Amino acid sequence: MNLGELADVQSMSDPRNIPIDKVGVRGIEYPVTVLDKRDGTQQTVASINMYVNLPKEFKGTHMSRFIEVLNRFRGQMNIRSFPLILRAIKKELQAEEAHLEVAFPYFMRKTAPVSGAESLMEYRCTIHGVVNHDVRMGVKVAVPVTTLCPCSKEISSTGAHNQRGMVELSVRFDKFLWIEDLIELIESCASCDIYALLKREDEKYVTEKAYANPMFAEDVVRAVAEKLISDENITWFSVDFENIESIHNHNAYAHIERDKEAGPT
Repeated sequence: MNLGELADVQSMSDPRNIPIDKVGVRGIEYPVTVLDKRDGTQQTVASINMYVNLPKEFKGTHMSRFIEVLNRFRGQMNIRSFPLILRAIKKELQAEEAHLEVAFPYFMRKTAPVSGAESLMEYRCTIHGVVNHDVRMGVKVAVPVTTLCPCSKEISSTGAHNQRGMVELSVRFDKFLWIEDLIELIESCASCDIYALLKREDEKYVTEKAYANPMFAEDVVRAVAEKLISDENITWFSVDFENIESIHNHNAYAHIERDKEAGPT
């Protein structure tokens, strides 16, 4: 049997008359190049999910074509190229709709506030998008921060409890944006930001900064939301904050989501 005689089972008809919303490949570990505001680009390894819709008349999709598209755009996985990749998936798979999710660790050089010691800080980022008639894209970043409890500070004669929390911010936007700008926006809305490397003089600084800037979980999400509401480039956002409590057997949580195109709520 030659290649021309091999059966194309995926393209055969299916009698159940049920379309599938998403079908594809997920969990692909793949080297990618992403844009870096300071250094131009950086190399990282992403976990990638790729999907298309499947009409009711087809039995399956062609999984190898997803990988072919991915290989075609190797080294070009960034916010600017994302619409091109989505349209290529849609065209190659002959689909009405295509989805792409790219999650990766992103590293920023960060300088300690007093000593000036430089280190790499890791942030978890995701670029995701869908294309049907047009392209809709979003970016998600997870940023660790420090909070100090306002109530603890108010009622205690000495000290106050503090803890690390995690802000997860998802945004949709009109124009290009930098991942670094989202990270720095979040860090500015906490009691203090977190560093990979601190010397003794830096520890003193961040401890005193947090003590001077106590914040509840509610304060953090409101501060982030306030900045995003005033940013005309952001059309929709969702901000989640979970405080990993240091003196309670539970975590504190707050969430705000706004669709700015839908108008005020």
